[in-house]
Amino acid sequence: TGAKLGAAGVLALSFPLHPPGKPERSRAEELLGTGVPTLVVQGGRDPFGRPEEFPGGSYELAEVAYGDHGFAVPKKAPVGQEEAIGVITDAVGAWLERLPVG
Repeated sequence: TGAKLGAAGVLALSFPLHPPGKPERSRAEELLGTGVPTLVVQGGRDPFGRPEEFPGGSYELAEVAYGDHGFAVPKKAPVGQEEAIGVITDAVGAWLERLPVG
């Protein structure tokens, strides 16, 4: 869809790779076929797909350590919520700067 619409890129925040507990129902093809630069920002403990479950492909993947599907981190995690938000904004900002303009 991204390429067909002329998008400069696709940003996927907490991409639902599969339903919780059902990795066999993968939606990876949607990421692999964007046709434009793609960034996936995923929580490290997202039940819809942890970063290590994503297949290799022509997209970038940024992990929010300890984050769930909404990027919330547990209070006992070694990183705080502000740090988790910083990972998101830093990854997205850097990716946007690399997008081709034109």
